[in-house]
Amino acid sequence: MTENIQVFKQNSIRIKSDRGIIYVDPFKMDTAFNDAAFILITHDHYDHFSTEDIEKAACEDTVLVVPEKMAKKAAGAKGLVKKIETVKPGEQRVIDGLEFETVPAYNILKPFHPKSAGWVGYILLLGGKRIYIAGDTDATKEAKEVKCDIALIPIGGTYTMDARKAAEYVNEIQPETVIPVHYGHMVGTPSDGDTFADLVKEPVKVEFKIQF
Repeated sequence: MTENIQVFKQNSIRIKSDRGIIYVDPFKMDTAFNDAAFILITHDHYDHFSTEDIEKAACEDTVLVVPEKMAKKAAGAKGLVKKIETVKPGEQRVIDGLEFETVPAYNILKPFHPKSAGWVGYILLLGGKRIYIAGDTDATKEAKEVKCDIALIPIGGTYTMDARKAAEYVNEIQPETVIPVHYGHMVGTPSDGDTFADLVKEPVKVEFKIQF
């Protein structure tokens, strides 16, 4: 399944699936694919909700999924997609055949992503696998309860977990495969990936996908 996952910059992700092409937080994409069945947004910061990049991903059939509390801001992308759906943290949903769960995404001691904002990560149920895209989060109580096969986890620090904290978290939840994201562009350095990989314990497999 990981061969169908691309990571651009930050948390910008593209997944080929039997439900169509799924994007999460498209940002700084060099190509206008215009092939999205779904675009999922974790929160409203500019490097996660970029109408410029939604326009590069979207087509006339695209469903845009956003946290409920950013519905007003997301309305700015209304003309780019077929429809906009809203979600809350801690939900199980099926939207146009895409089955997924939402996980609260927030900081514990830092102010950048407050729990009260209602922002989310997503667990996608695709091809018999649970794929967790954590979004901008720390190793919260809810994140530690996640059961997944593939995890895309932020490691850049400052706004999210750093490489060490992220490795500790991954060693606790033990997915089959982890893909580090959100580093080496605006926060962190490319070498954070190596630090993270060195600290992740077997049998978890680390795969690098991010584009610098």
